[in-house]
Amino acid sequence: MNINATLLGQAISFAIFVFFCMKFVWPPLTVALADRQKKIREGLDVAKQAQNDLASAQDQVAKELKAVKDQAAQLLEQANRRASQLVEEAKAQAVVESEHVKALARDEIAQEINRARDVLRAQVAALAIAGAEKILRKEVDANKHADILNELATEL
Repeated sequence: MNINATLLGQAISFAIFVFFCMKFVWPPLTVALADRQKKIREGLDVAKQAQNDLASAQDQVAKELKAVKDQAAQLLEQANRRASQLVEEAKAQAVVESEHVKALARDEIAQEINRARDVLRAQVAALAIAGAEKILRKEVDANKHADILNELATEL
């Protein structure tokens, strides 16, 4: 065996193998690699888009959360103002009611004073009659002298 012939045969076999691989094996591999690269690129683009969408959604959520917090603060402030207003209205109503109660009490006191004066006048008139009776040593007829006694009671 000649080493040159063996090398030449192996070179020819290798050339045929390379030609066969380039003709039938290499194109499907390059297509598969290109498809794989394309899918990876698309996946990365989708991931990047999803990341951008997530960042946008987080910004939107932050804005809406801030708006909701502001709205809650406004509602709380309105509730506090309304509560203060209700307290003031209740105070005003209580003042009006207390004035009304005071006026009723004053009227009742005035009526009681008038009743007491009337009772006192009657008692003074009775005492005056009793005193006059003792002074005159005779009985004074209250029915006959009612006008005089009424006039005396009003003067007292």
